[in-house]
Amino acid sequence: MINDTVGAAASLLARLLLAALFVIEGWSKIKGYDGAVAYMQRFGVPGALLPLAILVELGGGLMVAVGWQTRLAALALAGFALLAAVLFHTNFADRNQELHFFKDLAIAGGFLALVAHGAGAWSLDALMPGGSVSSFWRRPSPPS
Repeated sequence: MINDTVGAAASLLARLLLAALFVIEGWSKIKGYDGAVAYMQRFGVPGALLPLAILVELGGGLMVAVGWQTRLAALALAGFALLAAVLFHTNFADRNQELHFFKDLAIAGGFLALVAHGAGAWSLDALMPGGSVSSFWRRPSPPS
């Protein structure tokens, strides 16, 4: 059906658009490691957390892009976006920081939609038995 195809394509495009930012940023943190540590420390965030940030951004971004364990990765990335908003973008006197704050909230919302609805038909999750990472994430079967 055309609606199924449109929905699957929209889900794929949504995943790719959300994931792209995090894959690119994770990679840039690897390439500019010292600068990323300095930026974090300027906001009181220990530089020792940078490897975890890279893992979440790069690993989670790739997982969302291919649609593998999407709900789990999207939950981690939603949390990451919310933390980034609160830790780095609360200077509302600076309009740019205010925009970054609300952008991060919007990104978290997009990831939470993935948590709620899954990766869609064109994903590795859809190919897995049960179509989900665990029974926790599956919707209950309708009563017979």
